[in-house]
Amino acid sequence: MAVIGLALTIAASASAQASPALLVVGMPHFGNPGQDIVNIRVEDVTTPDRQREIEELVARLAAFRPTRVAVEWPVGAQEKLDQRYADYRAGRYKLRPDEVDQIGLRLAAKLGLSRVDAVDWNDEFPGPDADYDFVAWAKSHGRGADWDRRVREQQAEADDRARLMACTPISAWVRQLNTPDARAKMQRPYYEIATMGDNAANPGANWVGGWYARNLRILNNLTALAQDPEARVIAIYGAGHGYLLDQQAREAGTFAVAETLAYLPASPRDGWKRCPD
Repeated sequence: MAVIGLALTIAASASAQASPALLVVGMPHFGNPGQDIVNIRVEDVTTPDRQREIEELVARLAAFRPTRVAVEWPVGAQEKLDQRYADYRAGRYKLRPDEVDQIGLRLAAKLGLSRVDAVDWNDEFPGPDADYDFVAWAKSHGRGADWDRRVREQQAEADDRARLMACTPISAWVRQLNTPDARAKMQRPYYEIATMGDNAANPGANWVGGWYARNLRILNNLTALAQDPEARVIAIYGAGHGYLLDQQAREAGTFAVAETLAYLPASPRDGWKRCPD
């Protein structure tokens, strides 16, 4: 029995070693698209000081040795991303202040990769919009004020974080958003949204189901990049996706999922609770 147990252990170890690697890095949206329920206002990342910090962050992520860099960009627009990346490498394109450009394109170019991979899916959910309008349901069932209050509270927290970001390095922003506590906290509101409905109609659960489905489709796209067991994929994504993409990838067993914080070493300013006077 001991021999069988040892053989199973060795087989499991070999299987794990043969799995492609994945590193999920949740990012603040540098370009401030303002498309989330709660949004962090990010200051200009194109200043000389912030550009140096981004270069330092990219160098840290390069230590993962990715063979593919995947970004939050529609799969159907890969050709446009290919052109942007080619123009950047040829010196014909100036990086925009968003994480796709500042981190994704810069990292791939640093590593000499032939492309940056678009892996996003964010099309319309099936069925009428009303089936997903949990805010309308909340307002018509006496829960609108509570929902508005929760959004205000979460936005106030985001505003506090934005003020702290003004005096901390970009690597600290990214590290904080990828801690287990931060990821779990960003995931928790989806359970509240899912309660906005009843047995007759539950637009909240429908909407959250669509969110889960979106992340599963993103994971499928990441998996398609990793047919080679030696593949090492890094996913640069909005921080709200960090919890699910990491969890789903681990549960699926397709990847050996790396610990994000291992590639985001702490800095002395990570622990600051407020900006110095």
